[in-house]
Amino acid sequence: MTSPAPAPAVVDPAVFDPELPWQRARSVALRPEPFGALVYHFGTRKLSFLKSKTLVRVVETLADHPTATAALLACEVPESQRPTYVKALADLARSQMIERRKAAA
Repeated sequence: MTSPAPAPAVVDPAVFDPELPWQRARSVALRPEPFGALVYHFGTRKLSFLKSKTLVRVVETLADHPTATAALLACEVPESQRPTYVKALADLARSQMIERRKAAA
């Protein structure tokens, strides 16, 4: 007798992998501020602060790049600072401010 095939792994869309394509969530607005930006999610009514203009640029351009890592490179985030930016993006994913997008076919 054979055992049943394992169920496919469920991928949590909020688990951040910088090697996947991401975008600012459709229900999120960015308002530029001198310190960076205010980020508001109309669905969850959460407000966040981006305290870096570079991070704002990364979030704004995520959809223009094949991966979050590519967006970090395009925004010239120094290699020594990338772990900090990846953590910030992971926090934004957990709070649904950014979301995975389907890769271009």
